[in-house]
Amino acid sequence: MKMDIDLFPRLAKKEFGGDGGSYFAWCPSELAMLREGNIGAAKLALEKNGFALPRYSDSAKVAYVLQGNGVAGIVLPEKEEKVVPIKKGDAIALPFGVVTWWFNKEDTELVVLLLGDTSKGHKAGEFTDFFLTGSSGIFTGFSPEFVSRAWDVDEKTVSTLVGNQTGKGIVKLPASSKMPEPKKETRCGLVYNCEEAPLDVDIKNGGRVVVLNTKNLPLVAEVGLGADLVRLDGGAMCSPGFSCDSALQVTYIVRGSGRVQVVGIDGRRVLDTTVKAGNLFIVPRFYVVSKICDPDGMDWFSIITTPNPIFTHLAGRTSVWKALSPEVLEASFQVSSEVEKLFRSKRTSDEIFFPPPNC
Repeated sequence: MKMDIDLFPRLAKKEFGGDGGSYFAWCPSELAMLREGNIGAAKLALEKNGFALPRYSDSAKVAYVLQGNGVAGIVLPEKEEKVVPIKKGDAIALPFGVVTWWFNKEDTELVVLLLGDTSKGHKAGEFTDFFLTGSSGIFTGFSPEFVSRAWDVDEKTVSTLVGNQTGKGIVKLPASSKMPEPKKETRCGLVYNCEEAPLDVDIKNGGRVVVLNTKNLPLVAEVGLGADLVRLDGGAMCSPGFSCDSALQVTYIVRGSGRVQVVGIDGRRVLDTTVKAGNLFIVPRFYVVSKICDPDGMDWFSIITTPNPIFTHLAGRTSVWKALSPEVLEASFQVSSEVEKLFRSKRTSDEIFFPPPNC
């Protein structure tokens, strides 16, 4: 990995869309860590009656519902279709080979974040979707003879099936269109709502964390990614820390704003900037990251390139500094025992979030 790589956060850019909605993606030519880390990132935004046509992808993904309520159609390999109701805060694991479609019947825009591993994809740092229907659908490339024999229908019917849907990727359905009704029970094993789940970390005036892993959503083992939703209170700080299992951390700012610093090799600060809602940035393996949010607080959703990530924090009672002996600290910092004792006496709780100084 190039050590001078640009880590500056970026916003997604529109790839295609129309009346039914739009598809946005982060480009590896602008956010080079996508290519370096083999990570894809995109957003799907559907207007009322917007329908994202059935597709499969060359990459395993985690989807996270940023806004709205809607319906997801999910067909796992050699399984029947699951018609799943989805809402804000839902995380959905999408392994290789899954076919999905998305539909929004509500007035509020449905926005879904897609983050995944492109190491087996056609392009490093980009998702490639294969649409089953529409102007770019896979059957438009086959001759009428091949399609006729594959589907066992006459060529006139082939022409109707292949040619009627002229939209690409996302279309707007008539208000009178009927779509399959979702069933709540289909959420089990496929969806985990991070906003309603039990908290893994809860620090008063600090922040809260919900971790997505193989325990609460076993399907993430097939995706090979873990994730978390972090909600930081106004002015609070997230302890400096790093992933100790050689994993990349990909972070999308869901709400609010704040400051982020990343320190890498040779103690060099490689990122020091303000982030805001809509920004995405990537922390390289073993680099240390910390965040301080603005007065209104900040929420972010991250994926980590391992299904059960382990983090080491450098502040708080469980930090590595507390584990080292006093003599080692004195020698390492070249300080007196009094300074070492003062240093050790601070941050004695298990907290990984630190409230503002006046709390």
